[in-house]
Amino acid sequence: MAQPASAAPMPYGAPITLDLARKILAAAEAEAIALGWPMVIAIVDTGSHLKLLQRMDNAQIGSVQVAQRKAETAAGFRRSTKVFEEMLVAGGAGLKMLSVADVCMLEGGLPIVKDGQIIGGIGVSGMASHQDAQVAVAGLAAIK
Repeated sequence: MAQPASAAPMPYGAPITLDLARKILAAAEAEAIALGWPMVIAIVDTGSHLKLLQRMDNAQIGSVQVAQRKAETAAGFRRSTKVFEEMLVAGGAGLKMLSVADVCMLEGGLPIVKDGQIIGGIGVSGMASHQDAQVAVAGLAAIK
């Protein structure tokens, strides 16, 4: 999801509506339930302010903050949190991101895009980061 250096960043749009946030959360939750994964799902608006948060039964409490941070990072930096995880794993220059406050460097956070504009972010936590991302992607499938 990284953009070429010459590409203009995707613009922010109007904040996500509660109705759309509920649809995205429901789709993400349905994926988690189908796989038997207890998850925390967070959705934030364009200002990275919490719109919805749901902790499924048996989801670990620590995942509440992680899911929210993933959503905030995805919305605030206009990219998947997987980009930051890859930078961390690669080491070197990517380690500079550790000095940026409140950046979650774990896969599972995605910007929510509608009509070519970022309207929020989704963050999922509770399993391995690639599984969190799978549930986040399923949530975004609700956007039509």
